[in-house]
Formats: sequence, structure tokens, C-alpha cells
Amino acid sequence: MLLGLLPISICVAAGLGAYQILPWRIPKTLLFQEEGFPVLFYVRFPRIVLAAIVGSMLAISGATLQGIFRNPLADPGLIGVTAGAGLGASLWIVVFGGGLLGMWGVPVAAFTCGSIVTIGVWKISESGGKVHTVTLLLAGIALNSIAGACIGLMTFLADDEQLRSLTFWFLGGFGGATWTVVFVTIPIAIVGLIVLLQQASSLNAISLGESEAYHLGVRTESLKRWSVFGVALTVGAAVSAAGGIGFVGLVVPHLLRLIGGADHRYVLPGSALGGALLLILADLFSRTVVAPAELPVGVVTALLGGPFFLWLLIRFKREIFL
Repeated sequence: MLLGLLPISICVAAGLGAYQILPWRIPKTLLFQEEGFPVLFYVRFPRIVLAAIVGSMLAISGATLQGIFRNPLADPGLIGVTAGAGLGASLWIVVFGGGLLGMWGVPVAAFTCGSIVTIGVWKISESGGKVHTVTLLLAGIALNSIAGACIGLMTFLADDEQLRSLTFWFLGGFGGATWTVVFVTIPIAIVGLIVLLQQASSLNAISLGESEAYHLGVRTESLKRWSVFGVALTVGAAVSAAGGIGFVGLVVPHLLRLIGGADHRYVLPGSALGGALLLILADLFSRTVVAPAELPVGVVTALLGGPFFLWLLIRFKREIFL
């Protein structure tokens, strides 16, 4: 179903906006470069493709962490990569003024700092060659708090222009999407998605418990290592490309589990498709509901995802906690 809805959502998102193009005319417009071609090819399709990539990375990362921690409330921010990326972006904007390296300064700083914080979480939680899940969670919470405090300090030190840049970055969006950003993000997304999809069977086993999974032949330490690596890679790339966009990694995997069960062989690829679909539609909503202005996509996902998630909890709470 998701595979069928995704191309439909792409056509609808490409056709709607301040300059409207009928969805069935899009292939002809692109092929023969008719009127509307520049809007489609240089403005809308980079946004749509980047939204799909970011949505898939955030959702599959959330599904993976929920499996690793065996906790339905786990999301990509638990291992510190989101807060670390925010810290890197805020440091770059405030300390360097955002001018160094041009448009690539903030994304590179966000990705680098997010990776460093995640490595720090892993090293702190490692003991005797093993990583305990509870320690990993607590280390992530601690470093998230430290990174959040540093972000607050950068916000305090920022001038008006820097504060505006920080605010818009943390709210998230695809207004700066270009084909260059897309082509830089795609290889990272492919590697991260491949790494995470390969963990599906092991995640099914670890849902029984680490000891049980080990006796079933699952290399639990390798599973945690590769899962954290894949999540850090995908979330770091997503946050650096689009800023802070929440709720995708929490809501989409839950919805997939309610619809199709808890088998990660279906939850992981389904989450990737569902996350792509969600962010394409959220971006469409953000740029059309108050046109010609544009709502931050992070605000849209929170406003729509929060009430929807509460409805899911109320409607299916018996199934969720069984």
C-alpha cells in the first residue's frame, strides 16, 4: 500500500503550490521542458526527494532504536546524535557567524558534532568490550542534557540575526533544498539504510531479551554496534540536511506495528516508506497552508503528529501495552 501511495504523493506534491501544475501533465512538462519545468525540476523535486530521504532515515532509525531498547518511547534523539547535531549547528552559527564554508558550514558542523557525541555515548557505556543497553540509554540522556545546555548558552550569546538563523534551523524545513544537497545526502542514506535493514532478523530475536537472543545465535554486541552506527549515520545526515524535525521516528514505527505487527523484517522497510510519505505530505502542507509564506516542517510534524499519536494511544492502548 505504501509503495502505491508514495508515487501518488510525489505527483500531488509536485503539482500543488503557488504555481499549480496538473499532476498528469508533470511527465510531459519534464520530458519536453514545457512551461513550469524550472519550478518542477529546480524547486519542487529537490524538496520532495530530500523530504523522502530525510523521512525514511528518521523513521527507520526510530524503529531500530525501539527494537534495540525494547521501548516504544525510544526515538533517534536517545543516543545523542540529534542534540549533538544541534550543538554543532549552533556553534557554527554563533562562533563562526555561519559564513565559513558557505552553505555547507552548518550541515558539516551538525553532522560532525552529532557523530562525535554519539561516539562519546558509546565509549562511556562500553565496559569490558560490552555495551549495556541501560547504560547506553543513561549516557545518551546525560550527554543530551549537556548538549542542550551548550545550545542554550549559544542561544544566549547569539545576536538577533544569529538567533533567527538558529530558530529556523531548529524548527526544520526543506526551503534550502537543492540537487547538490540531495546528491550529497543520498550516498549516506543508502549506506545507513542498508546497515539498518540488515539488522531486522536480529532485532526480532533481541525483542525476547539479550540473553535469549545470544543463545539463539545473535551477536548482540555486533547488533548494537551496527545499529548505533546506522542510526548515527542516518539521523546525522537527516538533521544536517533539514534541521530539527521531530515525531517522525516515534509515530511512524508505532503506526506500522499497529497495522502490520512487530516483525522488523516488515517494520523497518515499512517505516522507511512511511517516513518518506509523511514528510512529503508535511512539506506540501507547510508550503501551501499559509502561502505565500511557509511553515517550518518541524512545526507541522509536531502539530499533526502529537494529536495523532495521542489518538493512537487512546484508541489502541490495550494492544500497545500487551
